[in-house]
Order: sequence, then C-alpha cells, then structure tokens
Amino acid sequence: MLTAVAVLASLALIGWLIYRGVRQKPIQAHTAVRAIAYLTGLYTFAFFLSMDFPLLIKVVVSIVLGAALIVIGATIQRRRPADRS
Repeated sequence: MLTAVAVLASLALIGWLIYRGVRQKPIQAHTAVRAIAYLTGLYTFAFFLSMDFPLLIKVVVSIVLGAALIVIGATIQRRRPADRS
C-alpha cells in the first residue's frame, strides 16, 4: 500500500513539473530538492516496512554501527595535530 502511495507521489511530482513547464513558471531549486527528498524518504520508509523483522534489525544495526565508526574516526582525526611541512 505504501509503495503504491510512493509511486503515485512520484507521478504527481512529474505531473507538477510538467504543469509548471507548460505554464512557464519558474521552479525554485529548493522546492524541487525538497520534493525529491520527501519522495526518497517515502520510498525508504516503504522499503523498510516491507522487510521481515530480523533483516530490518540487521540493517538498522549496520547503519548505526557505520555512523558510530564515522564519528569515532572523525574524532580521532580531529584530535591529531596537523603536520606542518
């Protein structure tokens, strides 16, 4: 059901862009990027809800672990003194 809503939202976005183009009205960049971000979030939400529970837990743990390793690496790199050659 949520996937169908995401597909309809994509079609609505494409239709809106065509409508704005035919009317020759300018499309602001931040509006288009925000619409694409909303659609991406909707597809991601639908994808995660379609997973079985153990796989969902593995994916979420992998994402959190990856984020934690990135933060640790950035913290270590920031604490090291820069080499001045």
